[in-house]
Amino acid sequence: MKTWLISVTVATAFLCGSVQAAGDAAAGEAKSAACLACHGPMGNSVVPMWPKLAGQHPEYLQKQLMDFKAGARENAQMTPMALPLSDQDVADLAAYFAAQQQAPGAPGGDAVALGERIYMGGNAASGVPACSGCHGAEGMGLGLAKFPRISGQHTQYVDQTLKLFRDGGRKNDPNGMMGGVAARMTDQEIAAVSQYLQGLNP
Repeated sequence: MKTWLISVTVATAFLCGSVQAAGDAAAGEAKSAACLACHGPMGNSVVPMWPKLAGQHPEYLQKQLMDFKAGARENAQMTPMALPLSDQDVADLAAYFAAQQQAPGAPGGDAVALGERIYMGGNAASGVPACSGCHGAEGMGLGLAKFPRISGQHTQYVDQTLKLFRDGGRKNDPNGMMGGVAARMTDQEIAAVSQYLQGLNP
């Protein structure tokens, strides 16, 4: 029992140390000017094809920027932006955007009810699991697991992202989890879940 408690204490200290070693939000704000043209003031994009970064988990933001740098995630706009960033730049930017308040998304669309059913319960007939299993009932995700916050995100961005996962255009998900989920989703289901998430504001 004592050994188990020591192990848990050490593991907890390691995790806390990792979180505390994150970037400096004030430094990130000073470095964020180039990001705001697409991602909007304080990371609240007003263009629906570009994601909101405000309120996103810093661990997830760091992973995406590092994946853009390494070529694990391909994007014609983001890769050139990420390439010159140092590890400290990435950490600082992630800390800054994570600390911002996300602007709420407006509910809308005629498929919100279907989107909620799929999000909360999946589709047993086609093997689509409930999105809430990883992203939570409120769409807030889990930072340490690098499951992103998806609540309040633009419908268009979520729709195009799910289709990229489904069609193999994006492959930087851990163990191919999102690719496997999206591969079972129809265009109608993707559109419905995307509409639901835009209006999901915890």
